[in-house]
Amino acid sequence: MMADRARRRLLAQLARLGAAGAALLAAPLTACAADSATAGASAARRPPAGAPPSARCPWPLYQQFVARFVQADGRVLDPSTREQQSTSEGQSYGMVFALIANDRLTFDRLWRWSVANLGGGNLTDKLPAWQWGRRNDGSWGVIDANPASDADLWFAYALAEAARVWKVPAYGEAAHALLGLVAKQEVTTLPDFGTMLLPGPQGFVDGKPDGPRTYRLNASYLPVPVLRRLASFDRNGPWGALATQTPKFIEAVAKQGIVPDWSGYRAGGDLVGFVTDPVKGDVSSYDAIRVYLWAGMTPSADSASRTLMRALLPNAQRMEGRAAPPEKMHADTGALEGNGPPGFSAALLPFLKAAGLPNLAPALAAQRTRAEAMVDAPPGPAAPAYYDTVLGLFGLAHLEGRYSFSPSGQLEMEWDQSAKREGACRGKTT
Repeated sequence: MMADRARRRLLAQLARLGAAGAALLAAPLTACAADSATAGASAARRPPAGAPPSARCPWPLYQQFVARFVQADGRVLDPSTREQQSTSEGQSYGMVFALIANDRLTFDRLWRWSVANLGGGNLTDKLPAWQWGRRNDGSWGVIDANPASDADLWFAYALAEAARVWKVPAYGEAAHALLGLVAKQEVTTLPDFGTMLLPGPQGFVDGKPDGPRTYRLNASYLPVPVLRRLASFDRNGPWGALATQTPKFIEAVAKQGIVPDWSGYRAGGDLVGFVTDPVKGDVSSYDAIRVYLWAGMTPSADSASRTLMRALLPNAQRMEGRAAPPEKMHADTGALEGNGPPGFSAALLPFLKAAGLPNLAPALAAQRTRAEAMVDAPPGPAAPAYYDTVLGLFGLAHLEGRYSFSPSGQLEMEWDQSAKREGACRGKTT
């Protein structure tokens, strides 16, 4: 009955659109169009039945991301930075979004640019540099060659999943090469704690091997679903151990549900254990917002989910009655500062939903409305910034059902599922 009413509304809307509507009326009504009848005139812009699933199910925020931040050569640009930088993080995230969008052309462009510019033409014997852009002397190239381990994992994940869903073995080979380097250069063992991921090969361990040492760690570098998938893809690697350690790490550093951007771990001497980061302190902001995003996207069937949500739940409850997430929180004191950008709202959507508390339904609705404003923002100064768009792509698309993670970490994507079952587009399409 509901489908019939939606169909009638859509037909009436298309009829009012004149010639454009008539063209669509002559074509079979797709499930994608029927489910989006309330989108009004935007339905007239849909391709006809028979188009590829990615074309039938448009993703406006992804289209904005590609148009505004992806150059023709495959460079993901953050124009808000002085260096006009591109990062390994941005390139790897872009590849994940392209996979979710079933956009292999963009996926390939991003990967080729990354190999050529972050890897000097080869990423089988080295990890990608994390930062590329305009140097102080005005030239363009690598600014900081030290890799970033979160991007390295996301690169490998995107390649492994692309190899699986697009059936391209070369992607899988590239993923295995990267993971071998990550395991060798960026994975360590914390005394009295166990396996852990360093943020990069250099600069995150202070002290001597035979004396007291302080490790600097970043909880947002460890999305459990990614680690689950890598554990099955590379069975001899440390990824399963890291997936087990991640909720323990987050539980240890979260205070009042607040996870700091950076954490310290001290080993040797009189003190062994987690401490406030000696460089960044206890602040929780632009890095740590992703901890809540990854936790919210971790399937409830994953054994890590319960520990993560228990440790972070106070921060979900903190959102009750707030117009926006705090821009900064302090793990040691619980102090809050300012309002975060709309990307923060998007990042919290899967987390607030996963919390499953009835009293948080208004907070979920309010943050969704705030995040969705990014989709409709006109070009210009009001358009969402690069990082807001990235967080929006992850958080909104997950809430809309464009993708999810299986308990094994595989991507379950709307285009792939709808192609198998002739399903509907579930996302916001206006």
